[in-house]
Amino acid sequence: MLYHKNKILALTYKSGHENNQSYAMKYLLIFALVAGSLHVKGQNSAELEKRNGFKDIKLGTLVDSVKGAVFKSEYTNKEGQLSKIYMVDHPNYKSIGDVIVESVELTSYKGLIYSIKVITVKDTRLMKGMELALGKAEWDLRNEQYFWKAESLSLTFKAVEKDKIELTYTSLPVLKKMKDDKKKEVEDIADDF
Repeated sequence: MLYHKNKILALTYKSGHENNQSYAMKYLLIFALVAGSLHVKGQNSAELEKRNGFKDIKLGTLVDSVKGAVFKSEYTNKEGQLSKIYMVDHPNYKSIGDVIVESVELTSYKGLIYSIKVITVKDTRLMKGMELALGKAEWDLRNEQYFWKAESLSLTFKAVEKDKIELTYTSLPVLKKMKDDKKKEVEDIADDF
């Protein structure tokens, strides 16, 4: 009888151990699938870098090279330097697929485009298409906007007014140049004493 109880206990332990291994394998497989799907749905910064702007308007290029760019105004940016704003009126920039583009605005520093602002009508296909091309956007709670980020640029997507979407492409190297120029101006003043 004692032998029989020990055999039953041994079988119970063995089958319980096999079940634990089976559960561990299942959880490992599920974890691998979830981790793999997260990687696939991540942002595609290489694609954002490759595009480097809106259609053929590229960040960091001369504003004079853009078809239909018309000077609108100038202002002093937050670095205390002069920036110029241009509106773009050209048939190439009137739509994104079937989504109507209401306006395209360029901001430049020393003739280099550092910001492209695109205003479109609100259309859910726009976000779906962007996520298909660029990967899943991240949410910026503070500014209430979605964004994609690459090494040399960022792209934001946010609702403005009730029926409009604002896309803003920003060049990080030109912003760095603006800060460096400001720092150099301060150093020149310090050296001039």
